[in-house]
Amino acid sequence: MKRVTACLTVIVLALGGTFAIAQTVTPDKDLNQTVGYLLDFVANSDSTFIRNGQSYTGKEAAAHISAKYDYYKSEIKTAEDFIRLAGSKSVLSGQPYLVKAVNGKQITSAEWLGQALRDYRASRSAARK
Repeated sequence: MKRVTACLTVIVLALGGTFAIAQTVTPDKDLNQTVGYLLDFVANSDSTFIRNGQSYTGKEAAAHISAKYDYYKSEIKTAEDFIRLAGSKSVLSGQPYLVKAVNGKQITSAEWLGQALRDYRASRSAARK
């Protein structure tokens, strides 16, 4: 019985170590790739970005969001954190960032980036199959 318990303990410790390594390495790489994709998505967009009543190009918006990402990097653990902290609203005014499409339709950047994130994840998932 002691031998079984010892074996189980070794297995649990080994698996725990494996999960700890996977959690510290993989999410950072995945997060960086996902954030890079979202920043490129913003930069290459033909939409107009509205921040505190001012209009910006995709490249200008991406530069601003990237700077906020650098500032909040220690707090950002997921792509959803990135959108919430860096890509969704003004820290100064509390106003949501808006995205105005070429057709004139406006949505919040949180909705827009959230959809881009879902599309990105779906495409990656499909590519793995």
